[in-house]
Amino acid sequence: MADKLLRIYLQDHLAGATGGVELVRRAAGANRGTTYGDPLSTLADEIEADRRTLEGIMDDLGFGADRAKNIAFWAAEKAGRLKLNGRLTGYSPLSRMVELEGLIGGINGKLSLWQALLEIAPQQPRLDAERLTRLLEGGRDQLQRIEKLRDRAAREALLQ
Repeated sequence: MADKLLRIYLQDHLAGATGGVELVRRAAGANRGTTYGDPLSTLADEIEADRRTLEGIMDDLGFGADRAKNIAFWAAEKAGRLKLNGRLTGYSPLSRMVELEGLIGGINGKLSLWQALLEIAPQQPRLDAERLTRLLEGGRDQLQRIEKLRDRAAREALLQ
């Protein structure tokens, strides 16, 4: 039963990571040429690498992805583009702020994943505690950087 629950947990996080990669790539593209563009592009590369790392961890454990969940999260991210942002068409400062907040939520979820895996690593020999510690530290760094971007975006969006 524990392996089944671990597989489901990892599949859920992989699906969330799929949506997160789509969100950060879209945000990076929408902000190309602004002071947000380069930091978001860097973050997009890091989040994609974290997603691939999670796939590797799942492979190490003998678990595959749940294709239906990945497609559902991919589609949900696409549907999220339809939210109201104060403009009939196009990107607004509110769009940026909401996307950054979504990324904060995703990174916090990823931190919870790495922490949970680190917690069980002593009893799960196929999990590398040192690798998980590095992933946790990297995620904390990502969170700090994205929170700074969100704070600036909030000032720009809400104090215009």
